[in-house]
Amino acid sequence: MRVRIERNENMRRPELLIPASSLEVLKIAVIYGADAVYIGGEAFGLRAKAKNFSMEEIREGIAFAHAHDVKVYITANILAHNGDLDGVREYFAELREIKPDALIISDPGVYMIAKEVCPEIERHISTQANNTNYGTYRFWYEQGAKRVVSARELSLAEIKEIRANIPDDLEIETFVHGAMCISYSGRCLLSNYMVGRDANQGACTHPCRWKYSIVEETRPGEYYPVYENERGTYIFNSKDLCMIEHIPELMESGIDSFKIEGRMKTALYVATVARTYRRAIDDYKQSPELYREHMAWYQEQISNCTYRQFTTGFFFGKPSDEAQIYDNNTYVKEYTYLGIVGEQNEEGLYRVEQRNKFSVGESIEVMKPDGANITVTVQRIVDEEGNDMESAPHPKQVLYIDLGQPLAMYDILRRKE
Repeated sequence: MRVRIERNENMRRPELLIPASSLEVLKIAVIYGADAVYIGGEAFGLRAKAKNFSMEEIREGIAFAHAHDVKVYITANILAHNGDLDGVREYFAELREIKPDALIISDPGVYMIAKEVCPEIERHISTQANNTNYGTYRFWYEQGAKRVVSARELSLAEIKEIRANIPDDLEIETFVHGAMCISYSGRCLLSNYMVGRDANQGACTHPCRWKYSIVEETRPGEYYPVYENERGTYIFNSKDLCMIEHIPELMESGIDSFKIEGRMKTALYVATVARTYRRAIDDYKQSPELYREHMAWYQEQISNCTYRQFTTGFFFGKPSDEAQIYDNNTYVKEYTYLGIVGEQNEEGLYRVEQRNKFSVGESIEVMKPDGANITVTVQRIVDEEGNDMESAPHPKQVLYIDLGQPLAMYDILRRKE
């Protein structure tokens, strides 16, 4: 689709909202271009398998982000059961003292507790609340919500209509990049995909009740059951959403916050996506021609992190099964994450907590927040005791390295595969 040259000078400046799975990733998100970061505490979020943050890490993360004029939102978007409510109340009382910028909530009961316990913290309504029409947005506005996250099924035309029918100070947040569940907001595609009977037309064969196992392609014969807990069952994904080629349409639609999915992703993924969307948004704000001129760079950068096939989701209407279901679910890995550059020691070597093996004499790449990617050769690797090493084979080992040129804190090291 051709990008329009015309631009509305009065359009909103969208926030770039980036996920973080850990304190380390939060710092990377901040340095690489986020306007806001969303994180999960150790309870009451929907990413139980993410590393998540202790209260002390939340406190440190908020302090770091605020020092860089970046906001922090905390997810509390479970659909709560009776036994959760007392814990939610205690959790919000603790957060009231830490002062995050907002809570992301889907459950009305949890929402009312937040309104009572910490009314000074903004309340954002999660996409899990199925926000598909302007009546729902108005309802939450009347309850005191500052922002509503749109359902992923909405088209840009529908979002524009919502924007035109809600108060100007009620913000719209929308996912623009990342994984999309195959079943979400009450929409199930399993029946249609497997047996051609559409669950959304009243013909469901209930394949969600069948017994499933997963087989990884390099381990034939090894069957893994689908994981299920009291919060629900999470099966399969469609293609990954990617709207990097459609920043003009997004910005013209009245969206206040561009949200990136990925609260279980690595620092390399977060840095790559944050840096690319940051530049695309800023380029378009400066000049539509500049945005079009840099399109090849955006596309190349997005392809450099771990990804699957891409889709524009529902933004331009209901997708076909070809647009929604991929025929090859293997992630493409073009770069391997090696580590993040830390402080420099008295010898002039840079601290790195290694994430994957690299060796002396090897060519690797330094990824910088400003968009530069610099190829370097590993000159020297030293362990914490000062012993020289030929390679760094142990994950998370603390090392000191010389790459033959000056580095900066939060530069990311990666290797092209």
